[in-house]
Amino acid sequence: MRTIALLGCGWLGFPLAQQLLQAGFRVNGSTTTSGKIFSLTQAGITPFLLELNAQSAIGDWNGFLADAEVLVVAIPPQLRGANPENFVAKMQLLLENMRLSGCKKVLFISSTSVYPDQNQLAIETDTKGFDSQLVLAENLFLSADFCQTTVIRFGGLIGADRHPVRFLAGRTQLENPEAPINLIHQDDCLAILHHCIQLPFEDQVYNAVAPYHPTRAAYYTQMARALHLPIPEFDFGKHSIGKTVSSEKLSTQLDYTFLKPTL
Repeated sequence: MRTIALLGCGWLGFPLAQQLLQAGFRVNGSTTTSGKIFSLTQAGITPFLLELNAQSAIGDWNGFLADAEVLVVAIPPQLRGANPENFVAKMQLLLENMRLSGCKKVLFISSTSVYPDQNQLAIETDTKGFDSQLVLAENLFLSADFCQTTVIRFGGLIGADRHPVRFLAGRTQLENPEAPINLIHQDDCLAILHHCIQLPFEDQVYNAVAPYHPTRAAYYTQMARALHLPIPEFDFGKHSIGKTVSSEKLSTQLDYTFLKPTL
């Protein structure tokens, strides 16, 4: 039975683990919270209580990575707020533990936030020369000589229990009304990750955003009405900045068809 090591069993990681188990994989799943050990076990996931920061990797990392064919990195970086982390150093330590384990394939979940808002069509090579922590972390894995890495840059995440319009409802003076949306549904996120795990691994980067890019004002107004929420009000007095993220490479090179091309 093939083993997948899943670092992070959160909003994406936990349902991905469930799908992989149903497909016949063995899943080692990590958590930083002892209270989640029982729920992971109940789901059929082999649980590991692990902690990773810029200085140390605490827990049974050898056991977590033992016999793993693929390591899925599904932990979002904490780059904002009062105490932003050194995500690059954290990933460097993870990579060192992986080197010792013998695992040679990585599926690294990243974000389209790596692209600046310059009213451009953003493709995968548009981060050359950037030094954001996410890009630097991606490059750590992509340049490692002992493993092959697939990087998936997801757009804004939505799902049955998660939609950004709920945070915007009723707010006023919202900026960038004419900027396009770049979102992806959880169902597509899971399908893409599962699809990638079953393909040959190469050092490649793919954008993953639904091919649906109405303006922020049009989309969130429509969704607020559909969900019977207060309509958000946008400031049309300022120039809008944004980007349109292309997923053409994902669709063509990996032959992926979006389950929810409109959102």
